[in-house]
Amino acid sequence: MKDTMIGVDLAKRVFQLHGASMVGDVKFRKKLTRDQFRAFMAQHPACLVVFEACGSASYWAREMEALGHETKLIAPQYVRPFVKRQKNDANDAEAIVIAARQPEMRFVVPKSEDQQARAALFRGRERLVRQRTEDVNALRSLLYEHGHVFPIGLGALGRMQALVADDRNGLPGLLREECEELLTQIAEKTARITARDQKLKDLAARSETARRLRTMPGVGPLTALALEAFGPDMAQFRRGRDFAAWLGLVPRQHSSGGRDRLGRVSKAGQADIRRLLIIGAMSRLGWLGRRKIVAGSWLARMLDRKPKMLVAIALANKMARQIWAMLTRNEDFKDPTLAAVA
Repeated sequence: MKDTMIGVDLAKRVFQLHGASMVGDVKFRKKLTRDQFRAFMAQHPACLVVFEACGSASYWAREMEALGHETKLIAPQYVRPFVKRQKNDANDAEAIVIAARQPEMRFVVPKSEDQQARAALFRGRERLVRQRTEDVNALRSLLYEHGHVFPIGLGALGRMQALVADDRNGLPGLLREECEELLTQIAEKTARITARDQKLKDLAARSETARRLRTMPGVGPLTALALEAFGPDMAQFRRGRDFAAWLGLVPRQHSSGGRDRLGRVSKAGQADIRRLLIIGAMSRLGWLGRRKIVAGSWLARMLDRKPKMLVAIALANKMARQIWAMLTRNEDFKDPTLAAVA
């Protein structure tokens, strides 16, 4: 029976350990290098090892489980209130143990290697899109300084390219060379983004979970892969509302004295999934998507009396709850509006 809890403050080279019994009696404090930590845990009897959720926490959680230990991850914001006075590695490791002993504490599920690989592919695409946007903005700014105005977005890229290629554009030679260099970089990044998109689509086609998620309107390959890469096991949520709250799609509360005060969306959860769900919800509210909205439905009534962006966030919240139901029940999407009409 595991009677020891070890809190580990992870770092690049030196790890701080705080060992204690399950009731809080201190057993040891150690500062170990990476290799010393691995060797120490290999010889230590099976125990509960707790980390702060950070970049390498999932890797070390898998390593500790391979050695026979039980592991848990805690979000840093839940550990911070238990740090005593000065912040240092020893106090951080002790705070991790104190936080893990709280009966109502919430823990983070470690990611698998496959999840981390999919997340790397997803984030790589996001990085390329961001870099391409920077190049397009730089090109538009250079042309604006010489009297050529173009709207924001990729839609005007062809017109900018035609202007730079025109010998009668009146641009200085050095500036024209710089614009051509930017256009080359944009074309290269566009090709790489297209290749990443195809790879993500292929992954989504091979995944049963992604296939099931894509049966929902507004959920495409990117959203499905993001849910697989960044989303936790849905079994840890008691209901769909808890998953929507985890994503930050609920109002921020500042209630007191029995009086409810609700503010803007909290944005306290996973940003990638939340952003993609809102984009998917907006696509369902466009001029093409509105054709499929049943008259008199909840969505139609919301659109009649609320701003479009507010309706999109409410719809994203509903999509999150529906996704939880689909994944926990292993069912494809069923439109509740059509079911009610039938």
